Amino acid sequence: MRSMIARALLVASLATSACAGEEAVPSGEGTNATTQDLLSSAPASTNTAPPAGIAAPSQQIDIDTLGFDLGSEDSPVRVVEMSDYGCGYCRQFHQETFPVLKQEFIDAGKVEWKFLPFDNGMFKNSPHALRAGECVLEQGPELFQAMNERIWDGQPEWKGSSDAPPVFSGWAEEVGADMAQYTSCVQEDRRRERIDAATALTRQVGVRGTPTFFVIGYPPLQGALPTEQFRQVLNMVYADATK
Repeated sequence: MRSMIARALLVASLATSACAGEEAVPSGEGTNATTQDLLSSAPASTNTAPPAGIAAPSQQIDIDTLGFDLGSEDSPVRVVEMSDYGCGYCRQFHQETFPVLKQEFIDAGKVEWKFLPFDNGMFKNSPHALRAGECVLEQGPELFQAMNERIWDGQPEWKGSSDAPPVFSGWAEEVGADMAQYTSCVQEDRRRERIDAATALTRQVGVRGTPTFFVIGYPPLQGALPTEQFRQVLNMVYADATK
């Protein structure tokens, strides 16, 4: 069964499109397991150096302290999504496929999903989007979910903007963020360590395009897979995990 799912993931990945890129914290036991399982799911990478401008981590990166988690920790299936806010295929996935997966798998307790946004170096305003999202996340998960949707929906507006930060500030205020806290977070770059760690981790596990999905225990899946195909993959993985 596992080999059949691995082949299905490979076929699905070859049939999708991706943006090509540059080369509450759980318990310690869970943290170590997730990190190690992610690394074992990743293809071997000969280039583990972080992208230019990203500080190399001083110790092993702990993925459970990064990104945004949805779903129950008791779910039998775990998925890590690595996306760039500037990627058009990532936007397509979040607008068309993710709402279906959230309802059918995440909300149903079948899948725990980690959204890990990072900067793949292709889009000049992605660092501003990352900073805005992280600074809203600092104020709570509900606000972040609203801001995250706003960033995806408004991608055409900010992606090519010559002055993107005010766009994000306006949306932060729109979703109800405390603007004094948000502004100080942005100006002080308080979330820089998390952002750099996420971007360095994607290099460590060999991500070469966005979106990339790690269904833990299986080969990575690259590209905006059509909704029905993604549903089939998760159904197979769930069946294997609960048989």
